[in-house]
Amino acid sequence: MNARVAITGIGTISSSGVGLEALWRDCLEGRSGIGPITAFDVAAYKTRIAAQAPPLEGLDQHFDGKLLKRTDPFANFALYAAKIALDQSGLVLDGEVGDETGVLIGSGIGGMQTWEKQFQILLNRGPDRVSPFLVPMMIIDMASGLVSMEFGARGPNLSVVTACATSTHALGEASEIICRGAARAMIAGGAEAVICPTALSGFCAAGALSERNDEPATACRPFDRTRDGFVMGEGATIMVLEEMEFAKQRGASILGEIVGYGMSGDAYHITAPSPDGGGAARAMRAALKRAQLNPEDIAYVNAHAPGTPGGDDMEARGLGQVFRHGAEGPLVSSTKSIHGHQLGATGATELALTLRMLQAGVVAPTLNCHEPDEAVVNDVVIEQPREFSGSYGMSNSFGFGGHNAVLIVKKFED
Repeated sequence: MNARVAITGIGTISSSGVGLEALWRDCLEGRSGIGPITAFDVAAYKTRIAAQAPPLEGLDQHFDGKLLKRTDPFANFALYAAKIALDQSGLVLDGEVGDETGVLIGSGIGGMQTWEKQFQILLNRGPDRVSPFLVPMMIIDMASGLVSMEFGARGPNLSVVTACATSTHALGEASEIICRGAARAMIAGGAEAVICPTALSGFCAAGALSERNDEPATACRPFDRTRDGFVMGEGATIMVLEEMEFAKQRGASILGEIVGYGMSGDAYHITAPSPDGGGAARAMRAALKRAQLNPEDIAYVNAHAPGTPGGDDMEARGLGQVFRHGAEGPLVSSTKSIHGHQLGATGATELALTLRMLQAGVVAPTLNCHEPDEAVVNDVVIEQPREFSGSYGMSNSFGFGGHNAVLIVKKFED
């Protein structure tokens, strides 16, 4: 079996607030969500900026208060984004539909905020005062578990962890589950909430973050020669994926279609990408092969491009190996200068924006890229949105450990 996979619902939480349209407006208007970190005292940190999600107003109107107290913020993001996606899809998980609907939600790091609080309790008050909910709140697969329990999805249930490629792998694996007939529908994507002391200190120590604290809105500079690191973000994007004929039969409004998924490993370094771009190129070619498309079919690429010197250089070289150069190839942009790098959630958010650009016929520009790096040979959209036409878009994600994942999405054309 090789079923087509429809997207019928998208729920997004980001620095722009709740919903994909809020983020899309910020992308078009060039409004960055990056600002000073307010969640805790950052005076001692080299980096003091991030793209924080605003408080989720009304969350307790949708979910039980006791549940929310026993859930890490990353899982709260996943629950709320899943609800938004399910409401949009109109999918009701009763009877056989619930049995044949699965969940696959990933996170790069998971419940680090819970771990921080409980470790302090262990040190200051002793082991008997540690919460019995420490482990279930912290583990990454709990987002999938909670979404299944809350909404009644009793099909395949699992999680993936591949650092910053997590949610791209999650959506890709979920689509493959539907393709092989193991589920009619999947609730899939990624969630991340680690703007907290431990994660920030770790990324600072690794030298991965921008230190432009005095100019947060222009700190993230994908592909620009002056880039100095990425900026952390947080949030979630969850999608409802369905077998195409099932979605049509129930009269669902189809937003788009996942048609290609490819992955590869760098086998190179724990944090640095393979500098020749070969791993990225292999994942892009694998996605094209799965979709039975040629490079010329891709109208737009949402680049991973976090604004790190090595990461952006590597991806530019990979893109140059797969696609024709300049105006003969696809348009390319990175949206991380708007929503920051959401780590394990970022791939799903960027795939959602890729689909939104195909629907609108407009590419959101790469903010803060004024002088592209010499390794860039493709047509990177900078400064202003640009109109375009095409049916297929690609979204790239690359993570620590050499994990590379690529998805191809098609706007729906019945």
